[in-house]
Amino acid sequence: MRRHGPQSSPMCSNGPSETTSSKSIEVIFRDRRRRRHHAAAAAEPAPLPGIARSSCLKMLGVSIENDFSIAQHVQRLVTASAQTVYALPVLRTRGLDDEALHHVYRATVVARLTYAASAWRGLTKAPDRNRIDSVMDRARRHGYCPIDLPTFDELCNIADDELFGRAMRLPNHR
Repeated sequence: MRRHGPQSSPMCSNGPSETTSSKSIEVIFRDRRRRRHHAAAAAEPAPLPGIARSSCLKMLGVSIENDFSIAQHVQRLVTASAQTVYALPVLRTRGLDDEALHHVYRATVVARLTYAASAWRGLTKAPDRNRIDSVMDRARRHGYCPIDLPTFDELCNIADDELFGRAMRLPNHR
């Protein structure tokens, strides 16, 4: 399946049917679990002229590999979250109380972890989810977030329920 990069929608170019090749990338998504029956089916199609081929597609800050893995995205989330958590003791030593630290944690780390999670959470594997949970568990142990803060999966389920609830209340979605 061929996909265009984030800024390469045909509607974003000079005309409705043209694409800007300098902003376009091609990603061929594969399901590694499926066996290929014919050697011809295994061959990659020829690259499109003027369009770079990539193994990763980044849309709205979410990186998806050509085998539908999001391990790279989770790695970036965990690294950025750890860097933020590293700064929280500095705020505590500067006099920020626990309630304010909890707000900072939710506004930075939790918001980062749950951004667009409805779109990518289904692609996670157990090790990915464990890494995200470990970030939140570490913050609980150090008192940077409330002990009763829901787990990552619970936060995502709550967000999904709110989203679908709002959609159901809209008159044109019934």
